[in-house]
Amino acid sequence: MSPNLLERRFDVGDPIRVWSSDITFVWTDEGWLYLAVVIDMFSRQVVGFSMGERMTRSLVIDALRMAWLRRRPASGLIFHSDIGSQYASKDFQRHLAVFGMKGSMSRKGDCWDNAVTETLFGSLKVERLHDMRLSTRRQAKDEIMNWLTFYNGKRLHSTLGYMSPLGFE
Repeated sequence: MSPNLLERRFDVGDPIRVWSSDITFVWTDEGWLYLAVVIDMFSRQVVGFSMGERMTRSLVIDALRMAWLRRRPASGLIFHSDIGSQYASKDFQRHLAVFGMKGSMSRKGDCWDNAVTETLFGSLKVERLHDMRLSTRRQAKDEIMNWLTFYNGKRLHSTLGYMSPLGFE
């Protein structure tokens, strides 16, 4: 298990030095769809993600790989997550080492340690998925992809000094 290097310091003033990650789930008539994301704490953009039927270590590894391939950050980046078995796995920790990243993990049972990612998931579910019946995992993936495109490209972020399009700070 990695130490908590982030210590709830979410206001990151240095581009691409801290990423945050977590997994959430969405119910469909076919069963659960799991979503892993990687957020750049400076820009608040989702730089990597993966979706699947199971909550496995490959789900988070795929999200990490996407983020790394898109950004190619310098060595020393802090990668913050919860202490879930997927992030604590030897495979995932090996990927962090290969990419030159330092692991950081929340304290056990403390969702506030990963508040940025939890807030993203709350926004996704309230702004896009609330009261939506999702018949298939494909439909859920399409809705999530559309929202992530909006989130990264058009949604204003209050933490960056902007008002959201919904009028909330």
